[in-house]
Amino acid sequence: MFEFGRDLRKLFEKARESEDLGWLELVGADLVQMEARRESVDAGRVSCARPFDGWMRASALWREHARRTGCAASLDHAAAAASDAARQTASPDQTAAAAIESGEIHLLRFDLFGGPAALTAALSDIQTLPAERSATRCAAASLHARLSARRARLSGDARALLDAAALLDAALHGAGRLLPAPASDELRLERAALGLEAGVARRDPRLLDQAGRDLRSLIETASPDQRPLTRARALALAGAGMAALAVLAKNEAAAVQGRSLFEAAADQFTPDHSPMDWLAVFLARADAGDPALETVRRAETLGGQPGLLLGALARERRLAVEAALAEAVADVEALNALEALIRGRLAAPEPVRPVDWAADQIAMARVALARSRLTGSQPRAVGLMLTEAMETAREYGATALARRAAGVLPDTPSPGCA
Repeated sequence: MFEFGRDLRKLFEKARESEDLGWLELVGADLVQMEARRESVDAGRVSCARPFDGWMRASALWREHARRTGCAASLDHAAAAASDAARQTASPDQTAAAAIESGEIHLLRFDLFGGPAALTAALSDIQTLPAERSATRCAAASLHARLSARRARLSGDARALLDAAALLDAALHGAGRLLPAPASDELRLERAALGLEAGVARRDPRLLDQAGRDLRSLIETASPDQRPLTRARALALAGAGMAALAVLAKNEAAAVQGRSLFEAAADQFTPDHSPMDWLAVFLARADAGDPALETVRRAETLGGQPGLLLGALARERRLAVEAALAEAVADVEALNALEALIRGRLAAPEPVRPVDWAADQIAMARVALARSRLTGSQPRAVGLMLTEAMETAREYGATALARRAAGVLPDTPSPGCA
């Protein structure tokens, strides 16, 4: 007789021992955190038979929790576990694997909080890796290619984007079956994102076709019952690409298709299952419409960790909606109150993180322009606010925030497509 609870526990215990952590997509962020704590405790026991493997697994679990929630403390736990693993190495291959894990943590820190220092730290981790196994060498090549993609985006150079795409190609072709499915899928998502960015910027149909094939393959192979987050990320990226092309071609049908892809992505999981994935999909959808104030407030709450790139973008969205609503009813007092709140935040004793500062500068510019349209007064230093906000956002890798700043004034220089 099938006993659901007991048999489900058996399957869960078996999954816990698997090197492929793709099963984590099926459990919520809270359970990922519980697993990370359990693994850390087990790895730290004197009786632990394989402490290196235990610490490496704990680091990967903490890293996944940080990716899902934007929790800086979980990133720190991951870094500590990776450091403990590095002290337990017994072979050159284990030394290389620990360095790769440390690089993955730095890469995630950049994705969540930005800043070129994180990329520099990740590159230093993988400069000279004494890898012996082919799988470890493939993991190192994958990390190097993804780091190169981030650096190319920061530079904004078209040639650098193409070079990074070539590295992603090489990493994918070299991986074969040596990398676990989540790592291969991550590479494909990276290549698709870079292909869309470069393809739109260069009007290159070859790059767009390659990105479309990657996304189509991911959407078809990532079952909603087994890989909901991977499927959602692929759908959202496809929606973003379709929306960008719709703007270029002034094609409403393509815009509608893009919105339907965003809706499909949002249907794959709930906000508590993976707050950062939900926030990323919501913000991409918000670019294609006018979000309600209550919805953007909820989004801002999810991204409340100071310094989060997505959190700063959500805050800027919420402030933009509030300013637009006040202008729509000609409420100058509401605009003044909103400005006072932003100024109070900027003047607070607690230092404001650079991307949060950039979001506030964009909001101040929006408020000043809205008040100018209502009262006929001349706004002051708006261009300077937006230029400094764009430069800060670009420096920290917040390209979407830089685009938001560029969109406030028609003659503001564009930071490019991402």
